[in-house]
Amino acid sequence: MAPAPKTVEIVPGIVWVGSEDFHRRLFDSLIPLPHGTSYNAYLVSGKEKVALIDTVNPGFEDELLAKVASVVDPTSIDYLVMNHAEPDHAAAIPRVLAAASRARLVATRRGVEMAGLYCGVPEERRIVVKQDDTLELGGRTLRFIDAPMLHWPETMFTFAVEDGVLFPCDFFGSHIASDRLFDDEVGDIVIPEAKRYYAEIMMPFLRAVRTGIEKTSALKPKVIAPSHGPVYRDPARIIRAYEQWAVLPLKPKAVVAYVSMWGTTARMARAVAASLSAEGIETVPYDLTTADVGYLASDLVDASALILGSPTVINGPHPLASYALTLVGALKPRLKLAAFFGSYGWGGGAARQVQNALEPLKLELVDVLDIKGPASEEVLHQAAELGKKVAQRVRESLA
Repeated sequence: MAPAPKTVEIVPGIVWVGSEDFHRRLFDSLIPLPHGTSYNAYLVSGKEKVALIDTVNPGFEDELLAKVASVVDPTSIDYLVMNHAEPDHAAAIPRVLAAASRARLVATRRGVEMAGLYCGVPEERRIVVKQDDTLELGGRTLRFIDAPMLHWPETMFTFAVEDGVLFPCDFFGSHIASDRLFDDEVGDIVIPEAKRYYAEIMMPFLRAVRTGIEKTSALKPKVIAPSHGPVYRDPARIIRAYEQWAVLPLKPKAVVAYVSMWGTTARMARAVAASLSAEGIETVPYDLTTADVGYLASDLVDASALILGSPTVINGPHPLASYALTLVGALKPRLKLAAFFGSYGWGGGAARQVQNALEPLKLELVDVLDIKGPASEEVLHQAAELGKKVAQRVRESLA
């Protein structure tokens, strides 16, 4: 006889019925997943009505319905709450609504429009909610909080009022698959992976993030149950982390991201990094030929400066250096300062193009070092001086 599918009780009457995806290694064809990921869904039962909050990624629909059936008869579900319309949370909506014939989808105005477009939910099975609207389940109240651009325009939070459980969908999430659900059980990777997730998903939406932190703090949740990664039984842990990443001052920290073809730019990178470190600046070097962009993004969260190194390749920067600049432009870290170093053999051009690319990012360009030929002792001295200049500006910017 097969064992019952795994579910986890968050508090009495609120049960995790999601899925762990241990083997997935890429998200959005962009984001590496070294620890896999999870698709969290939650069943909330009152004395009179039942709600399912969010669903799961394509391919996990049967598992979701089996877990729901192990807790309640799926036909007893009254509401299917869609906090966010992305397929990793909404793909199973058609299957759930087919199994729960009386259930109605609950979402923001934009959310129900997306559910109609992408999931085929008919208008008569949609309920539009707005800020502070509630649903009564019988001794248990669901309250809805608008959270646009965290990280799509239709996003909302759901708050189980009497239990103090907040379901913020992607906000406060992390890409971690684990046999343990709660953050205090998962181990030391929780906050570093939450930071990586924040950098990749939430960092471009700084204003919305700050509003989300304020709304969350005002609710005083006892539990935060996101739709990816661990559930926080100590919400202050992840709230404090988000405040550090989005609100508090940046660190005296520099990211040195470089690519080298024949070793000259790499030697310059080592000289720059050593100089920064000697000046007391936390320095994180990344060789872009091997770097995991997720960890690079994570280090950009609280860094004050980005120092980019590249040789010239056909009159411009190396494609990996261009990609790094594209990443910075897309993720919008709170960086204040930038510098460039590089080398060329017979014709330059990388420095000029990088300077042009940095202009719309509104970073202060501290220094540019572009040399012809190998990394002589004089060149390495100049690279070290560039590091010192950046270190000085970092200290001044944080004063």
